[in-house]
Amino acid sequence: MPGSKIARRILGSFLLLTFTGLVVLGLVLMNYFQRERMMDEQKELATYAHVIALGLKDGTYELRGDLDAPVEEFSALTGLRVTILDETGAVLAESDHGAASMENHRERPEVQQALAGSTGTATRYSQTLDENMLYVAIPYYDNGRFAGVIRTATSLRTIEEAMHRTMTVLLLSLLLAFIASVVLAVYLARRQLRPILAIIAAARGIMSGDLARRITVHMDDEFDILIRALNQLAERLQHKIDEARTENEKLNLILENMDNGVLLFDEQDNIQGANRRVRQIFSLDKASFGRHSIHVLGSAVLSETAQEVRERGASKTCHLKLDVQGHVHTFRVYFATFVARGRTCVMAVLHDISLMEEMHARQSAFVSNAAHELRTPLTSVRGFAEFLADDDFSDPETSHHAADVIERESERMERLVQSLLELARLDDADLRHRMERTPVDAGAALQDAADELLPRAQKKQQQVDVLIETQAKLLANEDLFGQILRNLIENAIKYTPEGGRIALSCTEAGQDIQLAVEDNGIGIAREDLPRIFDRFYRVDKARARASGGNGIGLALVKYLVKLFKGTIRVESELGKGTRFTVRFPKMKEPA
Repeated sequence: MPGSKIARRILGSFLLLTFTGLVVLGLVLMNYFQRERMMDEQKELATYAHVIALGLKDGTYELRGDLDAPVEEFSALTGLRVTILDETGAVLAESDHGAASMENHRERPEVQQALAGSTGTATRYSQTLDENMLYVAIPYYDNGRFAGVIRTATSLRTIEEAMHRTMTVLLLSLLLAFIASVVLAVYLARRQLRPILAIIAAARGIMSGDLARRITVHMDDEFDILIRALNQLAERLQHKIDEARTENEKLNLILENMDNGVLLFDEQDNIQGANRRVRQIFSLDKASFGRHSIHVLGSAVLSETAQEVRERGASKTCHLKLDVQGHVHTFRVYFATFVARGRTCVMAVLHDISLMEEMHARQSAFVSNAAHELRTPLTSVRGFAEFLADDDFSDPETSHHAADVIERESERMERLVQSLLELARLDDADLRHRMERTPVDAGAALQDAADELLPRAQKKQQQVDVLIETQAKLLANEDLFGQILRNLIENAIKYTPEGGRIALSCTEAGQDIQLAVEDNGIGIAREDLPRIFDRFYRVDKARARASGGNGIGLALVKYLVKLFKGTIRVESELGKGTRFTVRFPKMKEPA
């Protein structure tokens, strides 16, 4: 508490008030005692003067020589100084000095008052006695006539000594009272300071983040109102901070897990923050925030647009392409400004539309390829149909050839349309959900597909080997599962030359069923492998068209494999052959 300013102020104020009160009280008491003592002494001297006046006989003033004896006698009895004056102020008799040696006392204040007909009093220092004297003078009437003045006087030494003792006692009493006041002031200051110190401690705790802290002091006065208000304030502040923290966590969670990238940079274009998406794309580290400029992202468009947005104070959207780790990404970037701590910052939201553009390009290519695939056989059909319309059938062989081409191209279009319809049907999420799935024997399905397509292989004098080592089952749609196998085997037959070999196998691989279709055909170049499952993509379009391929089969295979929770892998080498490996999870047998 000694180090507390408010404690010193409270204690100082209380002590100053106490000291002032005690000083005023002491002065008042001292003045009162002195005045009362002087009044008592004056009354006593006046009484003695009246007693002397009563002791004088009528006509005494005419007998001036007889005054010395009674005056000296009375002075000896009372110890007072007695002076008798005539009506002019001349000294007729004096107890302490001879009257003849005394000067006229008419100018003395007490004498003037007595000459005026009232009792006169005066206090002054006596050069003769070298001490303060109190004088009281009364008028004396002889036979009803004013005859003179009787004055009594006494030394104030006794009174002054008594006042000195009184003052000493009073000062000691006041000192003790002041000491008691100091002790009481310290106690009261501590008592009054306790809630203030508790409030200060709680306020510091709240300021440092301890919002659960509460003030528990109760004073049964106005401090309780302040304490309740502070406790409620801390509680509401805790609630607001919890809400803000929750919202902040939500925003951080959203920002960190959103697909769009978010960048924050200041007036100097230094990166101040970025979400997970941006950090992943541009390989940024949180430790670099505040030190790296947005120029490290490799695009001047970002900084130029940010500067424009900052100057105009309006949001803007732009498109830019960036080469990120060897891959070109296309971004649609939204810029907006906001003020943080008095500084104008810019937020950029990067929406990666590379996949959308790629999908749009593939969609355009799909439409173009589909139109081309339909137009080619339609051209043949139309041409040979026109030929037959004008033919006189004089050459049966030529007419049969035209009819065969029309039939073959019609079948090709039918297969293409059927495949497209199948893909469109499988794109229906509700249909996929309602699709019936039953236990399917993978080995039996492989054998059925091989038996179905065996005549085509035999037509090309191809050897087909089937190896089935398991009867494990998977949960799938039997018709669609068979279509997977038929498409893979049919592709092997198409792209394997005459006299080639095709190996089919069904084995177990841990908890999976593994199906493999391997051939020693033309093979696939390494750069083409990633795209062979794209719709209408064909490695050698001329050869594929000659073999009746339309680029839909493998896309349908991959779609169906994923539909039944499987995986497909392809290994190939030009001129040596291709191997497709498909794995499906085995259906758990009931316990």
